[in-house]
Amino acid sequence: MAPTPPTTHSAITLNINGEKRALTVDHRTTLLDALRERLDLTGTKKGCDQGQCGACTVLVDQRRTVACLQLAVAAEGREISTVEGLAEGEQLHPVQQAFLDLDGYQCGYCTPGQICSAIAMIEEHAAGWPSAVTDDVRPEAGPPPLTPEEIRERMSGNLCRCGAYVAIVQAVERAAGIRAEAVRAEEGTQDQEREGAAA
Repeated sequence: MAPTPPTTHSAITLNINGEKRALTVDHRTTLLDALRERLDLTGTKKGCDQGQCGACTVLVDQRRTVACLQLAVAAEGREISTVEGLAEGEQLHPVQQAFLDLDGYQCGYCTPGQICSAIAMIEEHAAGWPSAVTDDVRPEAGPPPLTPEEIRERMSGNLCRCGAYVAIVQAVERAAGIRAEAVRAEEGTQDQEREGAAA
């Protein structure tokens, strides 16, 4: 009797934008194809399909990931965020709002990937991660100034064929400033609460 061939499909559950989605996929199915073709989350765009353009960038456990190189089966149990899940109801994410306000797009095809990448990039910078253009890479130096040069380097994995780079850099700069203000406000509130508790 011939041995049973191994199965080439698996039933998986993906946690996407806070919702669990069950599906059966071929083991070779990329996260990009699962999102677009199986789950109708078409905000994530297919560009080069080789991990070079960044159009398919999503957040996996809050880290930017090119979905065309990530197998869907390897994403099970991880927190996946796509552009469809960034807004809070009618309130856009600050990065989305900055792209809208500053025209950080033209045709818009690369915009979802640019936005997801920018969200993760801002957090990477705030955590003190250096880039190839960071002058002082010592951990104790803290985050470097988020200059246009730093932003361009950190966003270099996302291509814009329309050439909206100037506005993209401005949008990322604005969103990073909004995040920094929110963090300062939160720290001020915590300081006041501590002082009140000590009094």
